[in-house]
Amino acid sequence: MPPRVADIPDIMRTRAWRDYALLDSGDGRKLERYGRFTVVRPEPQCFWAPSKPKLWERPDAVFDPDGDEDEGRWRFSKPVPESWTLGWDTVKFHGRFTAFRHLAFFPEQAANWAWLKDRVEQLERPRVLNLFGYTGVASLVCAAAGAQVTHVDASKKSVAYARENAALSGLESAPIRWITEDARKYVTREVKRGSQYEGIILDPPKYGRGPTGEVWRLFEDLPELARQCAALLSDRASFLLLNAYAARVSGPALAGLLSDACAERGGRIDWGELVLSEDGPNGREIGLSFFARWSAE
Repeated sequence: MPPRVADIPDIMRTRAWRDYALLDSGDGRKLERYGRFTVVRPEPQCFWAPSKPKLWERPDAVFDPDGDEDEGRWRFSKPVPESWTLGWDTVKFHGRFTAFRHLAFFPEQAANWAWLKDRVEQLERPRVLNLFGYTGVASLVCAAAGAQVTHVDASKKSVAYARENAALSGLESAPIRWITEDARKYVTREVKRGSQYEGIILDPPKYGRGPTGEVWRLFEDLPELARQCAALLSDRASFLLLNAYAARVSGPALAGLLSDACAERGGRIDWGELVLSEDGPNGREIGLSFFARWSAE
């Protein structure tokens, strides 16, 4: 029985929390607060004018793009530490000014973290696989909610940061396996071994390289990986969450891919967009990524 695909999109909104806020946006940029630091980063889709110009007068850090939207350099108005502590719910993690305009996590994913936390808490010690896990915030949210987590990322540095975040959160002894490997290779082996999971998080980049030079291209490689992930879902599986940042992808396209991958599983597929909402009343919103998620009904 094929899964039932939602007729309308779901807008997953991330609003301000203690350690993060989208303060204002406009003129192709966004002004954010990361703990005690105010940060300006490029955001081409902000066609409008800023509504709070005084807030922009002296940010702590500005990312100046150079060519590709992720390339450029940071300018600082005062000395900043290599890292500082941030948190969401009970999980703590380091903010860092990376070379690719990001700060070592993606704040719009907080809407997904809340959904994952709620889903995991409804299960009894579920096994969760987090592919392309980056610095591990989603893994830690799931572990804190009671899951046994396998965290996979091709970057040795990202996995090291994720382990630091686990220690910062008091989860260094939590049942988390840290795997530095190409996601496709790992999943292929897991399918051969007959491994199974109750939840899978799949958050691939548009392009990337594995630890031994493997090349990842979203549109070429995602369909087979999604099918293999569906094969890893156990009989009591609860969810498969797929998130993608790419200009030519969409929520309906991701939903169609999951519908094909989970064709024999029944359940439901929701799809939509992750959105950052400006702090305050009547705040404008910025759509940043698309998602689709299969869940058991």
